[in-house]
Amino acid sequence: MTLTDTHCHLDFGQFDSDRPEVLQRAWEAGLTRILIPGIDLASSRSAVKLAESHPNLFAAIGVHPTEASNVERSTLDELRKLAESDDSRRRMQSRETLHSKIKAIGEIGLDYYWDSAPHDVQQSVLKEQLNLAGAVGLPVVLHLREAGDAPEGQCASDLLTILDEWVNRLQSSQNPLAERPGVLHSFSGNLATARKALQLNFYIGITGPLTYKNAESKRQLVKALPLDRILIETDAPYLAPVPQRGRRNEPAFARHIADKIAEIHSKNTEEIAAITTANAARLFAW
Repeated sequence: MTLTDTHCHLDFGQFDSDRPEVLQRAWEAGLTRILIPGIDLASSRSAVKLAESHPNLFAAIGVHPTEASNVERSTLDELRKLAESDDSRRRMQSRETLHSKIKAIGEIGLDYYWDSAPHDVQQSVLKEQLNLAGAVGLPVVLHLREAGDAPEGQCASDLLTILDEWVNRLQSSQNPLAERPGVLHSFSGNLATARKALQLNFYIGITGPLTYKNAESKRQLVKALPLDRILIETDAPYLAPVPQRGRRNEPAFARHIADKIAEIHSKNTEEIAAITTANAARLFAW
């Protein structure tokens, strides 16, 4: 069985004491690739450095919406330099040794739950990073969280408006990224929002809460999603799935999410692992 964890904050301090053991458990559980997203410039650099330490680790770089108030022009310039230097290294290598570590721009998006940055500032920072993604040809990893953790609201509406405009620009300029623009990470919205995202060619990231006892609405949503647009994410060290709920999450626990998706779609876990791994490879071009 081959699994992919497309969202794991492996660079966070919660893993400092046993990161090699966490990775060993991941490989033993069938994980073949792990994507480590940045949440600010420092963690983006850490994600890249960690990704460079192992052939099965990859990075996303970006600024999380809760950090938007701290973004300066120099922040965005440094992110661009990171992305462009990685792209230049890739172009210089032969086809046989093609190996780029930065696979996405993220974790970016909008967050109206914590409201730690004004909405217009969040939107402006998001648009800047979407423009960067389009320029360097990398998909985006998107955060969406409503006020009060509601399944729908202004946050989803604002995000979809921005994404619709961005994808239309990509299509108008014949940018191939329009066919694989990104993923809505740890999706907590409703089916209407998911369908609009799917129409724009986005993938939907599924995390541990799918396994929780009170999450029937999430299970009904996943049942309605096409399997070729689903990604498995742990969001470790957060959101550990049942039966590990309450513990620090880690990539090895991705198996439990695959088990639940398999149950919902009347498949076996091996099929779900193969499908979601292929989906990740298609989106992140690895």
